Amino acid sequence: MSRNAEVAAILEEYADLMEAKGDDYRPNVYRRAASNVRDYPEDIEDLAAEGEDAVQEIDGVGEGIAEHVVDYLETGTFEELEAAREDLPADMAELTSVEGVGPKTVKKLYDALGIETLDDLEEAAENGEIREIKGFGPKTEQNILEHVAFARRAQERELLGNTRPLADDVEDYLAEADDVARVEIAGSVRRWRETNGDVDVLVASDAGEAVGEHLTEWERVDETIEIGETKTSVRANGMRVDLRVVVPEEFGSALQYFTGSKDHNITLRNHAISQGKKVNEYGVFDVSDVDDPDAGQRVGELLASETEEAVYDALGLPWIPPELREDRGEVDAAVEDALPDLLTADDVRGDLHSHTDWSDADYSLEEMVDAAAEFGHEFVCITDHAEGPGVFGDTGLSDAEIREQADAIADVRGDADIDVLHGVEANVDADGNVVEVSDDVLEELDLVVASPHSGLGDDGGDQTARLVSAVEHPHVDILGHPSGRLINERPAMEFDAAELAAAAADAGTALEVNANYHRLDLWGSAVQAGVEAGATITVNTDAHSPAEFEYVTYGAHTARRGWAEPEDVLNAWALEDVRDFLH
Repeated sequence: MSRNAEVAAILEEYADLMEAKGDDYRPNVYRRAASNVRDYPEDIEDLAAEGEDAVQEIDGVGEGIAEHVVDYLETGTFEELEAAREDLPADMAELTSVEGVGPKTVKKLYDALGIETLDDLEEAAENGEIREIKGFGPKTEQNILEHVAFARRAQERELLGNTRPLADDVEDYLAEADDVARVEIAGSVRRWRETNGDVDVLVASDAGEAVGEHLTEWERVDETIEIGETKTSVRANGMRVDLRVVVPEEFGSALQYFTGSKDHNITLRNHAISQGKKVNEYGVFDVSDVDDPDAGQRVGELLASETEEAVYDALGLPWIPPELREDRGEVDAAVEDALPDLLTADDVRGDLHSHTDWSDADYSLEEMVDAAAEFGHEFVCITDHAEGPGVFGDTGLSDAEIREQADAIADVRGDADIDVLHGVEANVDADGNVVEVSDDVLEELDLVVASPHSGLGDDGGDQTARLVSAVEHPHVDILGHPSGRLINERPAMEFDAAELAAAAADAGTALEVNANYHRLDLWGSAVQAGVEAGATITVNTDAHSPAEFEYVTYGAHTARRGWAEPEDVLNAWALEDVRDFLH
């Protein structure tokens, strides 16, 4: 598996340590390099093996950073990083995971109280010590204490964008083993849940221990936790991987069981009981003539076990896609033969939310349009940030700059292989107003995305009313990342998804599934509320680099978790129909 994300995280740690010491320039250089390393399509370790010059092929990676990358991949660290860690021996990633605690705050807390870990931070806040530090106070202390709990929960679960690639690599590796008849990803990763506690993989084999040994020999394994005939657990790339091995004849029932969710399996089990049957990881059994169905796991007449399709069929049901298995009505829908014909990533024909170096991205209009075409899109909309509250680094565009960009896009449009729309990502203020862009400019654009970027905390007022006001704005076409969440970093704003969906349906405004795996906003249940209300959904990547167009896969599967069909999704339509929808 690529080590790009690992190297990017190290560069970001070094940037944080430099910022903590008061360096105002180099941290941004390192963070930009880290972002480009993370998004680079080739494996960083392969470039490093060729030497520093090859690493410098990555945009934003100069001689010094390339030297650090090569040193890290060869030795596990580099000299300057170790010196910075010695000067500030705090767990920077852990502490900055608390909302409101940045690198400079970490240094202040360390200098004043010797705080190095999340436990230290929590204890100091509980004891009222933080409020005594100059520049903090009781309110800051209370905010820190409240957000420590969220940070702890976040650290227990990994982002889908990290677990899914690892799971795919594990699956490919195990499939090469001679003793493996079948292998599938299971658990919450298979259901495309936005965070995962671990990676579950299921193998069909008659040689369980040999398969487990094969897994422990994988080059990405850091630690072997346990190894056995039916279960082997390792840690790879810092994430736990649980391998379960079953006999081939019971693979289908085991896959259904270990995919979950727990609530889905309970409802399915009750459905089986109503038919005089029993379903578990070993199969579906007819227990109608059995005195005690709970006398054993394999009691009764075996009806199905080899494939998932056979398991559901034995219960009188069609196969239920994993994304739907959350006990939100899918079993009842299956009984009625009313399961949705779910969206696929291939159904998405274009991207309606992307950025360039006109605002906060590093790539030009031409590069982003060419990347969208190369990805296979039929159309793309450039929606750089308008100026306003919460926009990163004051990179938003003024009215004059938006009009200037319109001319630049017209030039690019003439040479493009796909249709290019011009839009903007405007800001939704705390009252639901679309601010800092004049109505005249909004009316001139092909498309307007309105997104909340500020006032995202608990004191943000009535967030439902705020978002409803935004979707009712006459020029707004799409409500972008409605909750403002950053998974494991910033909690979602709380709002009534059903009320927002009804308002969006009435206003003819689309609700976005932001496909960036740090957001996945909206999420499954909120998308389902939108679909049920008749609102239009759109799956956009919010791409800031060519590589991020690939995120559409995460967005499409999130939309599937919300029961979305192609006809529900704006950018799964032909461009002519998209234009008819826009205000």
